[in-house]
Amino acid sequence: MYDELYEAWRKEKENAEIQSLPKDFFSRLAQYGKKLREEGRMLDEKSTRARLLLQESKNVKKLSGELIWIRYEKVLRKMKAGEPVAKEGLTEGEEKLYRDTVSSIESYQSLLKGVLSGRSPSVGVEGRAKKRVLRFLQEVPAIIGADMKPYGPFKPEDVASVPVDNARILVRQGLAVELDVKI
Repeated sequence: MYDELYEAWRKEKENAEIQSLPKDFFSRLAQYGKKLREEGRMLDEKSTRARLLLQESKNVKKLSGELIWIRYEKVLRKMKAGEPVAKEGLTEGEEKLYRDTVSSIESYQSLLKGVLSGRSPSVGVEGRAKKRVLRFLQEVPAIIGADMKPYGPFKPEDVASVPVDNARILVRQGLAVELDVKI
């Protein structure tokens, strides 16, 4: 899995377009990271094998984080330019985040159109639960959001959009950090 991660990271860095990844890439990557941590816990910390596993785990975290951010920025750049995003190349989690982001943009555009045409913001826009984009720092089990929808579970470095009330709590508890998303 490490070679596959490195290759995906390298291709993403070298190309302007978002590169295609298998739908289950990030779930397999999460399992791989978990396996590395579990193996490392079972070994004597001073052994060469434990030190190698620790370094590999650090590399996986770094490459994973960079890969996710590069892909995220590419998707946002395309959306900002009004260009279509090829969903075939996105993973399952990325597809969901993309749909949520598109929905949020459409709501904002609807609000803008209403204001520009002289209408007050509609109840549908005001009543809709606002969300915040978070990057998780620790594992967080599945939660029921303020909008009564399920969210998670989340692993470190996951990025997700959650209701603002839940986001505040997660940030305050040090489980996640809020991202400033520019569209």
